[in-house]
Amino acid sequence: MNFRPLLLVIGLFSFMFGLMMLLPAFVDIFAGNDDWTVFVASSFLTCFIGGGLIIAGWGNQAPLRVREAFLLVAVIWVSMPLFGSIPFMFSAEAASFTNAYFEAMSGITTTGATIISDLEATSPGILLWRGILQWLGGIGILVMAISISPMLQIGGMQLFRMEFTDNIDGAAPRIAEISGSITVIYLSLTFLCFLAYYLFGMNMFDAVVHSLTTVATGGMATHNDSIGYFNNPAIEYVGVVFMILASLPFLLYSQYMRGNRWALFKDTQVRWFLATLLIFIVIMSVYQFSQGNRDLESIIRFSAFNVTSIMTGTGYATLDYTVWGVFASVFFFFIMFVGGCAGSTSCGIKIFRFQVIFQNMKMHIAQMLHPNGVFIPRYNGHKIDDKISASVMGFFAVFIFSFAAIAVILSFLGLDDITAISGAASAMANVGPGLGEIIGPSGNYAPLPDSAKWVLSAAMLLGRLEIFTILVLFTPRFWKY
Repeated sequence: MNFRPLLLVIGLFSFMFGLMMLLPAFVDIFAGNDDWTVFVASSFLTCFIGGGLIIAGWGNQAPLRVREAFLLVAVIWVSMPLFGSIPFMFSAEAASFTNAYFEAMSGITTTGATIISDLEATSPGILLWRGILQWLGGIGILVMAISISPMLQIGGMQLFRMEFTDNIDGAAPRIAEISGSITVIYLSLTFLCFLAYYLFGMNMFDAVVHSLTTVATGGMATHNDSIGYFNNPAIEYVGVVFMILASLPFLLYSQYMRGNRWALFKDTQVRWFLATLLIFIVIMSVYQFSQGNRDLESIIRFSAFNVTSIMTGTGYATLDYTVWGVFASVFFFFIMFVGGCAGSTSCGIKIFRFQVIFQNMKMHIAQMLHPNGVFIPRYNGHKIDDKISASVMGFFAVFIFSFAAIAVILSFLGLDDITAISGAASAMANVGPGLGEIIGPSGNYAPLPDSAKWVLSAAMLLGRLEIFTILVLFTPRFWKY
């Protein structure tokens, strides 16, 4: 295995990560908060280590092979929370290493679970740093989905293999071009989200942080009551719009900007996502109406915001939806697994995998009715290869098994059944809030034992990197030359 290109890429990521720490430092200086020194020191340390790795990896670079790509992705997503945890430990927050790493991992994986009990008393630098972590995690997962995941063939992602990923040697310029285009789109959506939040009532700081976490579908807020703090319908509608936009494939935005005006509308994954979201909103609206709520506008708004937030894995809340009854709790538990589109910042299983399973199921039913017929499952008009179907089914099986195993482990660690099951689901789907009094929309993860936080941190990483990226590192075959 050639470690030199890995050291170079990890060093570049670390160096840029360190530079981003200067932004909360400036905010704390402006606010008169002494934590700015912590961010400056953390920035220096991270940049120093990153610079050392860049020097160590500099030189003639060999092409990145599949095995090295697996290791690169895993190391980046484990080491970045390590650096990101430093400000939480040495600022006024004074978090333990376990809590700090949990918070940083929750941020970088865009999960949104938090151990901070009182956001109102937290320094602006820390609040901004949480938003930056989620924003960086969002752009990181986009680049990974475009340039690395199709090559690794994880859970059916090879379905989105583009012509420039067939040969990694000649792909670099093309990948860099597409990644640059998507970065511009990501920045543009963030700015538009900030502008909308600001114009509809948020102050500038809140608008900045919430725009970072909305476009990243992360959900970390600046107030204990999340978006519900503002009690502003316009802000909630803005949130719904940008959570949806962030859950659509960014590659289609790039194609749209290049002149393909029908790219978004022709894609079956987009249509399935929007239709599924609409059906879920209608179901929750009807349920609220049946419970005696007769204010149609509030029914639609509460349903649209909270359903969109949980399904896309954002994790914002305008109220504690668990008080709506048992049906609401069970409903939100199941939709947190769904997720958005592949190639977006959204989390969860992803809509395209449900499409692949549906197409295969439809084909098998047709073959039962017509044994001599020839039926071919298709996605966006293209044949779904047997390897892709097997990959998707394998992902589903491992996802469910991993969720169940994590829930059992959490139960053994002393968590009650609701907290263990919903915590495992929320971590694997990178949603944030779970169910129950402890980790529900009105609670946080601070009361959990340290052992449970490490298990949940691992679950967040598994879910964000789609399981196989991590599991493959534990196979003996991976390390054989």
